[in-house]
Amino acid sequence: MRPFILMLTVILSLACFSPAPAKTPYLSAEELQAEAQKGFGEILDLWRDGRYDQLFDRTVAGKGSKEQFVRKLATAAKKPACCWEKMQEVKVSVKNDYTVTLRAKVGMEGEAAGTDHVTKSFKLQKEEGVWCISQADIFSLAGEGRKTSKKRTAKNN
Repeated sequence: MRPFILMLTVILSLACFSPAPAKTPYLSAEELQAEAQKGFGEILDLWRDGRYDQLFDRTVAGKGSKEQFVRKLATAAKKPACCWEKMQEVKVSVKNDYTVTLRAKVGMEGEAAGTDHVTKSFKLQKEEGVWCISQADIFSLAGEGRKTSKKRTAKNN
């Protein structure tokens, strides 16, 4: 009887103290890259579909109000292309669990026929479990970048 109890004690001890295979709350670099790429695709889809209110919630670092953001994008000259032209040649560099740099060739449709492609890097930040992009990057793609004013000088006669 003693050998049985001893063996049972050893087996139960091993079962209790051996590490259980569990998923950590942290994602691997590959998982973060895939998640960030998916998030960027969702951002472009919201924009293309005209869901500017929801898109505003996926942006960071803006100066204007939600209404100004919506108005500006609704009248923008360009919007993301559909399907395979939307995003190509994607490379994601992971900085940490909440920040990545995504470089992609983005297809943009405008008033002219066809699709223009822009290859650019975007900094994405994860806020409350959702990947977000800066408003400046959105406006830059839309052709609504900063306008520079030209000073007029009067000629001296």
